Amino acid sequence: MAGLTIGKVAKGAELGIETVRFYEREGLLEPPERTASNYRIYSSQAITRLRFIKRAKTLGFTLKEIKELLSLRHNPSASKSDVKVQVEAKIDAIKQKISDLKNIQNTLETLDECCNGKGPTDDCPILKALEGVERLNGESVSR
Repeated sequence: MAGLTIGKVAKGAELGIETVRFYEREGLLEPPERTASNYRIYSSQAITRLRFIKRAKTLGFTLKEIKELLSLRHNPSASKSDVKVQVEAKIDAIKQKISDLKNIQNTLETLDECCNGKGPTDDCPILKALEGVERLNGESVSR
């Protein structure tokens, strides 16, 4: 039985062995064949698949989304349009996160500006605003 050990696959994909095992448990990597002594033996395609998973994670895809992309990859009736829909949904989610982070940044900057940083914490406008006691710009700072 020719194949690659988990160590060689992990090294080829630039991942840790435990990460390879994790992806296998999560169903992102097909369970490999086993030798008579119960060692995992992977095909070289496992490295390609793991690199795909790693790159997709780097781009912000969740494991569930990666699983969906992988299923599209291996579904003969899937189209480029199906993949494009997944990517566009991720773009929209990222845009929303960026908007949310900008709102958080603006709120924190407003909090920062209202405090001179001097005196005891019992009179701290930042802490009071976080408790919902004070309002900034007519709005409560609490979410």
